[in-house]
Amino acid sequence: MVRLSMKPRRSRMPRRNVWAAAAVTGLLALVPACSAGGGPAPGTPSGTASGTALEEAQPDVRVTAQVNQLRDNYSKQIVSIELTNTSDTVLTVVGARLESALFTDGISWQPSPGGIELPPGQTKSLPAQLPAPVCEAAGRGAAAPTVAVRIAPASSPASSPDSAAPESSVKASDPYGVLARNNTEMCLSQAAYAVARFRLDPGLEVAPDGRTAVVRLLITPRESGTGSDAGSLTVVRIDGTTLLAEDAADPWPHDVPVRAGGESREFRLGIRPARCDPHAVAEDKVGTLLPLRVTVAGRDGVLKVDAGPVLRGRIYDFVTAACTHQ
Repeated sequence: MVRLSMKPRRSRMPRRNVWAAAAVTGLLALVPACSAGGGPAPGTPSGTASGTALEEAQPDVRVTAQVNQLRDNYSKQIVSIELTNTSDTVLTVVGARLESALFTDGISWQPSPGGIELPPGQTKSLPAQLPAPVCEAAGRGAAAPTVAVRIAPASSPASSPDSAAPESSVKASDPYGVLARNNTEMCLSQAAYAVARFRLDPGLEVAPDGRTAVVRLLITPRESGTGSDAGSLTVVRIDGTTLLAEDAADPWPHDVPVRAGGESREFRLGIRPARCDPHAVAEDKVGTLLPLRVTVAGRDGVLKVDAGPVLRGRIYDFVTAACTHQ
């Protein structure tokens, strides 16, 4: 008797076909991952911002931003955009623009070709010139400043790293109130100089004993219309500086009215060294900016009159020599 087996017969596939099928299956398994992970989905036109392309258009800039100002830039209205690299890779910064409602335009750092390298964990200060201030009350309650940063992709050619650098925005802290202070000073200066020009004569008259000297403050009113159209201000008082103090024997003027269309005036200011330590001149930054306390157009503040390079050098020489007589 012949017994028939009821077990189904296994079809045999050549070994080569088995490996081919496995390969096809593996490729099909990868298709969803590629579409979801960052490559363009099927049917997406080349160059469309999806996945990785979208991330490149809106990247994580991996930096923090802060506003500061060096003391020797006070009279130049130059602030510092401080960027700190919080990543673990070197970043190439090719653009930075500080945005604040206190100013009429963006506050831009002017990079050299190729930008600057920002190593991990390090901070670099990028100088930026302030534009004209916004002096209306609307700018007072302004939102926190932001910095638009451009960081070159790591794949960019070394010769032109900024060619494809996207721009991203990061909030900026201003712990020292640099932007508000500069806005206040610039608006006050704008209002004051609409009434008159203020300058220090480059000449310096040193007393025979070398202990005191005289600088001359020149105030030249602007031309103006008649009647109520003429602007005015008051120089409430003149303050000393870190380098210069009032000569007690020759007191400085106070409560001086100045009116547009009026006569030019000259004030002789007797000065003496405010300090004689070894670092007084060597480390001076603002000692030759003469502070005038003024009231103008409803504003009260300090108008700083720069001595200029010639008078600055003469003041330094005077202070150095006068301190030898102390």
